[in-house]
Amino acid sequence: MGPHDLFRRLDVLGIAHRTMRHDPVFTVEEALRLRGRIPGAHSKNLFVRDKKENHWLVSCLSDRQLDLKWLAGELGTGRLTFCSRRRLEGFLGIRAGAVSPFAILNDLDGVVRVALDADLLEREPLNFHPLDNSRTTTVSREGLLCFLEAEAHPPLILRFPG
Repeated sequence: MGPHDLFRRLDVLGIAHRTMRHDPVFTVEEALRLRGRIPGAHSKNLFVRDKKENHWLVSCLSDRQLDLKWLAGELGTGRLTFCSRRRLEGFLGIRAGAVSPFAILNDLDGVVRVALDADLLEREPLNFHPLDNSRTTTVSREGLLCFLEAEAHPPLILRFPG
């Protein structure tokens, strides 16, 4: 499924959203240039797994320096590694640069777990790529949580070190 499927799903759920098109961005550093044009909290999003094949989609504030050892301890998993492009496409139906909680829409088997930064959820509004890194979609905190619950992916909320 793609961005338009996501927008339809958000509409069906009654979640207000706004999307802006821009040049494709692949890193947090590239996304910095959008900050002035798109108000609200911006995120860093990772797709990771452990050796037991547990997969996690992790979203935190964009300025966080993520320590995978710390994250593994918080998640109660073994050592975490970044997923390959093949896994990203296979599990979430997206390409590199488009990771966001919205990608859960494509986890039809329900095997990916979601972890969110508590500090991210204290901001309003929230911005994520809508399955496409040439757009940014803005939703409320409540909208994001409603979407994840509706997709049967209740998030684990963690306090990421700042």
